[in-house]
Amino acid sequence: MITGSINVMLIDKTRLFPGAKGKYLDFVLIELREPDKRGNDYMVVESITKEEREKGIRGTILGNARTVGRSSPGGNTARTGDDSGRRKSETQVEDSVPF
Repeated sequence: MITGSINVMLIDKTRLFPGAKGKYLDFVLIELREPDKRGNDYMVVESITKEEREKGIRGTILGNARTVGRSSPGGNTARTGDDSGRRKSETQVEDSVPF
């Protein structure tokens, strides 16, 4: 399983598109060569168009993600993703989303 978090304030609202059940944003998980100092294995980045890639434009980094609960080939269990104290509880999250 991969868990992650993003900063919704960083989303380029022009990249949101309508779908059958709401508004959507395409994103990419970019695997890091080594976990960062917080144990993240991936960067979460806004998707960009082929034309933007050809111009050297990069997607905005929105957040991070990590693999949890999977055994590694050496028999060790991957990080559990314990973010206690780092995330707000469901009741503390603001009701107004910036889009």
